[in-house]
Amino acid sequence: MTEAIGWLLDVFAEEDGITLWVLAEDGERLHLHMDFDITLYVAGDFSLLRQAWKYLRKKNVRLERTLRRDLFLGERDVMAVSTSDPANSQKLFGGLQRQFPSLDYYDADIPITLRFIAQTNTHLLGRCRVMLEGEWVQTIEPLSSPWEIDPKPIPLRILTLAPECNPAVRKPKHLQVKYNQREYSLSLESPRPFLISLKADLQRIDPDLILTDYGDTWLFPLLSQWEKETGIELNLNWDRERDVLTRKANSYFAYGQVTYRGAQAHLFGRWHIDRKNAMSFGEYGLEGAMEQARVTGIGVQEMARKSPGAGITAMQMLTALRNNIMVPVQKQQVEGRKTLAELIRADHGGLIYQPIIGLHGNVAQIDFSSMYPAIMVKHNISPETVGRTVESVSISVGQDDVPEGLIPKTLRPLLEKRMRLKNILSDLDPRDCRVEILKARASALKWLLVVCFGYLGYKNARFGKIESHEAVTAMSRELMLQAKEVAEDMGFTVLHMYVDCLFVQQEGFRKSSDFTQLMNAIEEKTGIPIALEGVFKWVAFLASKRDARVPVPNQYFGAFQDGTLKYRGIDLRRRDTTLWVRKIQLKALEVLAGANTPHEFADRIPDVMKLVESAKRDLRIGRVPLEELIVCQKLSRTLDGYKSPSPAARAAQQLQAIGRKMAPGQLVEFLFTRDGSAVHAWDLEERPHHDWLDIRQYSFLLDRAMRTILVLENTHFQTGNVLQTQMNI
Repeated sequence: MTEAIGWLLDVFAEEDGITLWVLAEDGERLHLHMDFDITLYVAGDFSLLRQAWKYLRKKNVRLERTLRRDLFLGERDVMAVSTSDPANSQKLFGGLQRQFPSLDYYDADIPITLRFIAQTNTHLLGRCRVMLEGEWVQTIEPLSSPWEIDPKPIPLRILTLAPECNPAVRKPKHLQVKYNQREYSLSLESPRPFLISLKADLQRIDPDLILTDYGDTWLFPLLSQWEKETGIELNLNWDRERDVLTRKANSYFAYGQVTYRGAQAHLFGRWHIDRKNAMSFGEYGLEGAMEQARVTGIGVQEMARKSPGAGITAMQMLTALRNNIMVPVQKQQVEGRKTLAELIRADHGGLIYQPIIGLHGNVAQIDFSSMYPAIMVKHNISPETVGRTVESVSISVGQDDVPEGLIPKTLRPLLEKRMRLKNILSDLDPRDCRVEILKARASALKWLLVVCFGYLGYKNARFGKIESHEAVTAMSRELMLQAKEVAEDMGFTVLHMYVDCLFVQQEGFRKSSDFTQLMNAIEEKTGIPIALEGVFKWVAFLASKRDARVPVPNQYFGAFQDGTLKYRGIDLRRRDTTLWVRKIQLKALEVLAGANTPHEFADRIPDVMKLVESAKRDLRIGRVPLEELIVCQKLSRTLDGYKSPSPAARAAQQLQAIGRKMAPGQLVEFLFTRDGSAVHAWDLEERPHHDWLDIRQYSFLLDRAMRTILVLENTHFQTGNVLQTQMNI
């Protein structure tokens, strides 16, 4: 028997067990095998269970009658179905469910990585000690925890492949190759020499991760086609016995909008991440994706493409497995019946205290740290701990004699780890080389925490329950009101409250230290950690564009004491705003950030107007690059579903006319033009001449963005009339 120590990179199901990919400390890449049984559970009508038993006796499975815990129903008499063939367990379950659709199924669709982690107490990307007989694992011992703050770095070999242009726009001529500090290009003119060169690179580098641009949608399909045409096998998989796993593109409806998920290409023994097709990769990069893989148990190349919601679901599954709680295949707990009056009282959502419209000086923004997950942990809010509530939460919530629920048990280590990372970041010099990595990891954990509340009330969440969702918002409203009372009792004016933050002001208070006593008092009162986001020199709360008397809670901008800007809900934050407009609006805000008081704000407006006129002049004479004028909008339905096609739909029609398939949820890039369709799809091979552009439309978009940040008024300060005159609006 031999010993190996290294990092667990991935786990895959096989017909005779599982495959483990381990990067040994000596640099060797280990392809290991392990016996592994899969067990699912079936419950329901006894006569049906007997029929299912007879059906399964013909299969290569082991059957047992046992008792297992359902989170909501308690102990259930279930049939345990075990197989030593993990690769075909889903086929087994699918056939059984089709035969007996009315039975309840548990632990049937749990990813193999989660099963393995729960059974062995290891974790993905964690260090482990493996005892081997040949390539077969006899025992595996964890040597690290997913909650470590400073995990030992993994010496990954990363190969980056990217074309010099977007393949959807024009045919690339070269593929840029990067490894370590070396960068070069491979010609795409001839398939055979290209494949020979790339194959040599793959053999020489033997990468653990292939990082691509357009790998899912262009490069991997192209490589597959050329392999067939030339007979040259690249062996993109480290595991030569497997093919590249491909998944088709699809559109789906979630959270009130259509989302498009592009095609995917996954590898075995290596990871593949397409930076252009990874949901949040731009937000926190590889370090963030690896951090999420550590704590969720979902493989890196999977997690890079999945939503944080999938990650939090995986964490809940892990908690259930470790606590001998069965994981239902489908949500079983429907929302309890409520009268209309009960529904209105129960589902208020988070507290919103409408802001006072206008500019305000020396305003502190105080945030509750991860408020909703902190409430769930502190008050033990979980589907099984909260009963049906209307105006208040169940009496069981937060009681000492109630065991910690599944949700708090899942979230507690996540909250603690993020807080520790933030504390470390606050003590580091901004120039420290560790800052960016720690920020990415903290951001990745933040996104998991952000979605955990929504999943409590999500209609398809396996461990969701609307009453627990309502309990969280009820407690958050109470805590925000407590914070408001504390602030007002200490002489502060509360200008605005929004879900988990409040904006306060008091004459003579300008420095961060001026608000320390208030923060201590709020934290002592509520029991939830808080943080000072900063003190604004000035902050602007905006009015509705439809009615200047009505404030918009989530639209504001301001400048902190150090000149740093913060903005929410304005054009600069919108995905469909052109880069040109975003740049000008940001430059305008930077000019305004030089103002130290609301009154100085007015003095800066002429400089902003000069900036705007200069930008329009550049637009008229063709100095603005076309790339900065691209508008990006989402298709909300199929093209034949539009009665009056939107600009995005008209652009999509142009693309469809040249053979591009367009699906709901896809983003479409286009330019506004003066021709009949009024748009020109950016992905068309032909680029429009500057003279084609609709200058008036782009000027309108810029003016609208300027109105957002300059048309402000309150009893102490007015700019509306000045701006109206200068912009002729």
